[in-house]
Amino acid sequence: MEHYDFDLVVIGGGSAGYAGARTAHAAGLKVAVIDGAGELGGLCILRGCMPSKTLIESANRQLVIRHAAEFGLKAESRGVDLHRLRERKRALIADFAGYRQGQLADGRFTLHRGAASFVDAHTVEVRPRDGSAAFQVKSRSFLIATGSEVFVPPVPGLAETGFWTSDDVLDAAELPKTVAVLGGGAIALEMAHYLEAMGCGVTLIQRSAQLLTGTDPECGAVVRQAYERRGMRVHCGTHLTSVTRVESGKRVEFTQDGHTHAVVVDEVLLAMGRQPATGGLALEQAGIATHRQKITVNDRMQTSRPHIFAAGDVCSPLDVVHVAIQQGEIAARNAVRLLGGKPAEETIDYRLLLFGVFSHPQVAVVGETAEALQKRGVPIIEASYPFNDHGKSMVMGELDGFVKMIGHAQTGEILGACVVGPEATELIHEVVVAMNFRATAKQFLAIPHYHPTLSEIWTYPAEEIADQVASS
Repeated sequence: MEHYDFDLVVIGGGSAGYAGARTAHAAGLKVAVIDGAGELGGLCILRGCMPSKTLIESANRQLVIRHAAEFGLKAESRGVDLHRLRERKRALIADFAGYRQGQLADGRFTLHRGAASFVDAHTVEVRPRDGSAAFQVKSRSFLIATGSEVFVPPVPGLAETGFWTSDDVLDAAELPKTVAVLGGGAIALEMAHYLEAMGCGVTLIQRSAQLLTGTDPECGAVVRQAYERRGMRVHCGTHLTSVTRVESGKRVEFTQDGHTHAVVVDEVLLAMGRQPATGGLALEQAGIATHRQKITVNDRMQTSRPHIFAAGDVCSPLDVVHVAIQQGEIAARNAVRLLGGKPAEETIDYRLLLFGVFSHPQVAVVGETAEALQKRGVPIIEASYPFNDHGKSMVMGELDGFVKMIGHAQTGEILGACVVGPEATELIHEVVVAMNFRATAKQFLAIPHYHPTLSEIWTYPAEEIADQVASS
């Protein structure tokens, strides 16, 4: 009988990997975690969600000061203390990361600090970070949770000229005076918001015809208008042709509507998305299938090899933390079942797929878009309401944006929603809770809403949907 060192080996100690490891350990499995990163903790804590939101809080306060006169206040910004801002961020992240590092090293799991690659479907080779000899580990099952890395497009001159990523922005001692942000997704919009608030001249260059590709086009349109009012230049529907170094900085050339354009800036920020971090894993040695670089998984988080699972950015339809954690937990519980001789039957449900962008205005989405529902032949009713006609947002001076709700045309069940505007990433959760319990628009209306609050804006589209369903 073959000897195995572990029941489950988790490759990657970020949000998905840790969630899987602790879930498996709690269920009685012997678990190892292999992580080869320079610092333990994962993308979200170290270089993603937490540091970016820390800096964005400073950006938000800068905008408040900028609009002080509107509220009868005599205040003005006397500049930015980037050193103090960075030290605050570093202190917070050290605290968050230290807690996660403690969890990974508290003895529940065997922790190997090194890079892993598959030898076969039950064996990985570990190459320690400290340079010591490589060794092999055999396991009955695996969870691949190696996350993602910055996607670098093959734009002529980009690599040679050099560029910043969000990592550079998040720990910069100094900021450039002008920046070209390449991209129009969440990272691009959040970094553009931060940089402009800190006093940088920002030009956004987006491939797609809209910002935030894949969301309701109105969402991107509202953000674009708000950013342009702040003085940012926004170009959508572009094709990057070259990036070159010139005497006065870096020159970005692109085509748009058949015309060639160029901007010269101090720095280029690459924010065109991320790709799965699978390099070096030797997935082919274990017979693990991929599609467009992502590891192929079923709804039970199993790869093409049933005892090898994947979770997080390396396989997910949406690279966000709460989904990664859910995937890691489901993968671990299914591994427990599989090793116990039972079928891996717990499935993940993306019905409540949630997405948020901490731009200004913020954007948040839950469920499917109207376009996706219509493609599936689902009869729907859409209803929206603007913040510029809502009492609380008018009082706050936050007039950009709207809420939109999508209901089933026959049953009235809430199937999706989006919000662009003040505290959008908080407001969306009211609809998430309602959708979790499969509430109809009529049932939603029965829930008391305090006046005046931002939250009560949802009652307007809900009422419109309920009325249309009742009259049909």
